[in-house]
Amino acid sequence: MDWIQKIADYRQYLQIERGLSDNSIDSYERDVVKLVNYLKEFQIETSSILIQKKEIQNFIYEISKIVSPKTQARIISGLRSFFDYLVFEDYREDNPLDLIEAPKTGRTLPDTLSNEEIDTIIRAIELSHPQGERNRTIIETIYGCGLRVSELTNLKLSDLFFDEGYIRVIGKGDKYRLVPIHEVTIKYLNIYINEIRTHIEPHKEDTDIIFLNRRGKRLTRQMIFTIIKQLTAKANIEKKISPHTLRHSFATHLLKQGVDLRAIQQLLGHESITTTEIYVHLDNEYLQKVVEEFHPRNK
Repeated sequence: MDWIQKIADYRQYLQIERGLSDNSIDSYERDVVKLVNYLKEFQIETSSILIQKKEIQNFIYEISKIVSPKTQARIISGLRSFFDYLVFEDYREDNPLDLIEAPKTGRTLPDTLSNEEIDTIIRAIELSHPQGERNRTIIETIYGCGLRVSELTNLKLSDLFFDEGYIRVIGKGDKYRLVPIHEVTIKYLNIYINEIRTHIEPHKEDTDIIFLNRRGKRLTRQMIFTIIKQLTAKANIEKKISPHTLRHSFATHLLKQGVDLRAIQQLLGHESITTTEIYVHLDNEYLQKVVEEFHPRNK
């Protein structure tokens, strides 16, 4: 089938030419598969080369009934990328999504946690529980180093350079970066590795992975989400919290302490400074205090 081969080629392009991570590639592929499934369901016979704007508009109309505007916008973006690839490879002369606008979703800023709230979450951990020390170290590492959840689950023993004060992180597109690590995070990693992990028999494929489950396998992204969600509920914090919230809070707290935005960009592993700039807009109260204190008209 034309779609199957084109999607496979597209995956290879995203991996080799654009250097995207497996998670990002899977997300792009899912957007195209949604379109393919729609065509099958409505028995529409067309190929990736022949499909036209009207058919895609009908697909978008159908999915708008079941997904949020934000998800709809992401799917449109994913499809536009796929057809851009087909144009780039001379399979098509035009992108049928060029004149299709994504819904206006507005800009929503994610929640952040205060230092006190993070301490409250950590205090909610039962250290007597077999996974207690591990979970505390997970929180301290994500927050203390500003890691993405995938960067945490892939963190290896061979990536730790405590004597130099750094850890090596594999970011998006399998790109490495060195992240400074605080002595507090080093302390909890040492406790977990030397006192807890040493009693776990690692799975043969995960012998170098730091964070393991009871069966010796690396933790999944979903498991990290579950751990943080449960701890947040136990700490009676009503904000919508995810692993990214800890990373986001790390950057926000650095900004509040006066750290340069470009330094934060490097710590987070952002390709562009524009991605990092979102943190400037997070805390209006903080910005107001800055203006009151440092405004040139302030006497």
